[in-house]
Amino acid sequence: MPQVRTETIPVRHSDDVLRVRQIVRNWAVEAKFSLVDQTKLVTAASEIARNTVIYGGGGELRLEAVEERGRLGLKLCFSDRGPGIADVELALRDGYTSGNGLGLGLGGARRLVNDFAIESRAGEGTTVRMTRWK
Repeated sequence: MPQVRTETIPVRHSDDVLRVRQIVRNWAVEAKFSLVDQTKLVTAASEIARNTVIYGGGGELRLEAVEERGRLGLKLCFSDRGPGIADVELALRDGYTSGNGLGLGLGGARRLVNDFAIESRAGEGTTVRMTRWK
């Protein structure tokens, strides 16, 4: 996948979640994504950024504008070095939460993007990769 542009953003505090939302929206606008696609991507990014802070103890977002087979996409890779997710399949189920949330974050984010993957290891952290194509 040829890389067009990239930026790394720290995601360590609740203020960073708002910053992630703003940066992702700016990138989606610059890429001329529709308003619906902008909203979906920003919402997914917000959910995963929030999880990165709350459950992962903070981490970072690597944001990339990518091009593949003539189409443009925005790829987001959130990573942390937190406790990891013991059961990824369970965590993706709507209604499951390990905290006080509604249990819609991971599964909801997955439905809002075109490509979605999670890698998590106990004691080593979690990486969530997602791409929205234009």
